[in-house]
Amino acid sequence: MAFKLREGVFTAETDYGIAILDEDRNQYWTLNPSAAVALHTLLAGGSEDDAAQTLSAEYAVDIGTARRDVRDLVGGLYSAGLGEADSDGPGEGARAPTARPVGLVRRRMGGRWPHLRGRRAGRERR
Repeated sequence: MAFKLREGVFTAETDYGIAILDEDRNQYWTLNPSAAVALHTLLAGGSEDDAAQTLSAEYAVDIGTARRDVRDLVGGLYSAGLGEADSDGPGEGARAPTARPVGLVRRRMGGRWPHLRGRRAGRERR
């Protein structure tokens, strides 16, 4: 199964990566440029392994770290309710959307991708 964003969730390119907009919940998240590369690959129909290969090539990171980061990104998107599995075809390593802990979404990942920092529209950053 390929990854896709659920209905009502949109992306917008920014100078610093991608903003993911959840129209239904009136929230948005930001992805940095490396997470944006991985998401683009996934949304184009690539597998998590394809996204890790692309990330590894573009950012000179080892493939093990890239795979872990892509897995964390996809898990965070599922946990935030932003993604769903596209059942158009059998996917290698596909898992249910609830496979990741909910707490992953709002935490900074130990110096790695500051992805999925959710903010509600109208709330000012402190």
